[in-house]
Amino acid sequence: MFPTILIVDDEPSILQSLSGLLSDEGFEVLTASNGYEGLKKIEAEAPDIVLLDIWMPGIDGIETLKEIKKGNPSLQVIIITGHGNVETAVRATKLGAFDLIEKPLSIDKVIVDINKALNFRRLEEENRYLRKKTLEKNSINGSSPVITELKKQIAVVAPTDSWIFVHGENGTGKELVARTIHLLSPRAEEPFIDINCAAVPEDRLESELFGHEKDAFAGAEKRKKGGFEIAHSGTIFLDEISDMPLSTQARLLRVLQEQKFQRTGGGRTLQVSVRVIAAANRDPETEIREGRLREDLYHRLNEIPIAVPPLRERKEDIPVLLQIFLNEKARISALPPKEINPDALAVLCAYSWPGNVRELKNLAGRLVMMSEKNIIDVSDLPAPYNPAQGKTVKNADEFFSENNLAAAIRYFEESFLRHKYLQFGRDAERTARAVGLDETELRAKIREMGESI
Repeated sequence: MFPTILIVDDEPSILQSLSGLLSDEGFEVLTASNGYEGLKKIEAEAPDIVLLDIWMPGIDGIETLKEIKKGNPSLQVIIITGHGNVETAVRATKLGAFDLIEKPLSIDKVIVDINKALNFRRLEEENRYLRKKTLEKNSINGSSPVITELKKQIAVVAPTDSWIFVHGENGTGKELVARTIHLLSPRAEEPFIDINCAAVPEDRLESELFGHEKDAFAGAEKRKKGGFEIAHSGTIFLDEISDMPLSTQARLLRVLQEQKFQRTGGGRTLQVSVRVIAAANRDPETEIREGRLREDLYHRLNEIPIAVPPLRERKEDIPVLLQIFLNEKARISALPPKEINPDALAVLCAYSWPGNVRELKNLAGRLVMMSEKNIIDVSDLPAPYNPAQGKTVKNADEFFSENNLAAAIRYFEESFLRHKYLQFGRDAERTARAVGLDETELRAKIREMGESI
C-alpha cells in the first residue's frame, strides 16, 4: 500500500508539478488549493503526510496547521513556502510542523523530508502500540469494590504531577500501581526507574540514587549515573522507603526540595525534573514513631496517599486473577492451557493469602507445571491452600483394617464432611444443605475436626 500525500497550495503550477513528481515516486497524491479544502480532504481521505503552503488566501498555512493539529495531532505536516524566515519556521515548529522547506522546491529535498516524516510516523505508531501493550501487561485486574476505587484514584492522580506514597502489604502490587500511574501520566514516554531500597546494600544506595564519579570510593572504576539522573523527565519509584538509612533519607529530602544534586564524589550540580512515587509495606506512622522513617521526608512524599488492598479484602477477584496467571504461565512454558474447577476455586477463595497476589501468581505457576490434568481440582491443590492435604485421612484399606464399626464410621464421617466442607468453600450453610445435616450440628462436628469456621 502506497503512502498518501496531500499537497495544499494555492499555486496550480505547484500542485501539478509536485503531484506529478510524487506520483512518479510511487506516492498516492491528493491536492487542495486552499486551507479549507485541505481540511475537508484530511477529514475525508486521512492522508499519511501533508505538504502545506504557508501563504494562501483565506485560511493561511499557520491557521490551517493549527486546525490540523487540533483534530489530527499525529499527522505529520511539512511546511512549504517561498517566504521562509526564522520567525515563521520557529512558529510552525512550535505548532507541530515536522519540517519547513523553501520554494523553489528541490524534489530530492521533498522526497527526503517525506521519507523522514513517514519513518517518524511509523515510530510514533509503534510507540503507541508498545505503550498500549505495556499498559495492558501492567493493568490492575479485578472488579471488586476496593479495586474499582483504587482504579478511580489512579485515573485521577495519574495526569497530575503530584508525588504519591503507596502503602500496602508485601505482594499486593505496589510497583504495579506505580507503573500504571506512570503509563497514564504525561511522562509516559520518559523513563520509569524503580529502586528497591531494601534490596540495595546501605553503602551503595546513595550511588544507586544519585550516581558517582570515577574513584569516588573503593571499586568506583568509572562514572555512574544514578536513578534520579536517568529518570529525568520521567518517574522514579522508591520501594520500601523506610529501609533507607536515615543519612540517605536526609540527602534525599534535600534533593526532593531542590530538584538538584551532585553525584557522589562530584562537584557539578545536576538539575532534574522527576516525579517521585514512594512505597512502604509497613505502616508509615509506626515507622516514624520507631525512628526508621523521617517524618519530614514522609510528609514531603505523601502529597497523595494510595492504599493497595490485600487479596483477602478482594477475594471476588481471585477467579479472574488466577485464570490470568494460569494462562500466562502456560503460554510462557509452552504447555496446554489449564482451568480450575469450581470446587477447587472455592477452596482457594477460603484461604487467607498472607503473600497476597504474588503468592497467588506463584501457586498458579506451580499448578501449571505440576498438574498433568487440564482441569485443576481440589486434589491438585497442595497444603496449606488445601487443608485436607495436611490432614491424616483414612484410606479404604485403613477403614477395612479397623475392627470396630463405630470407629470406622467415625473415620468415614470425618473424611466425608471435611471433603464436602472444603468443596463448598468452607460455607457451613451450603455444606449442611448438601449433606442433609442441621447447620448447628455440622458446625459442631467441624469444630471437633479442628477445622476453622
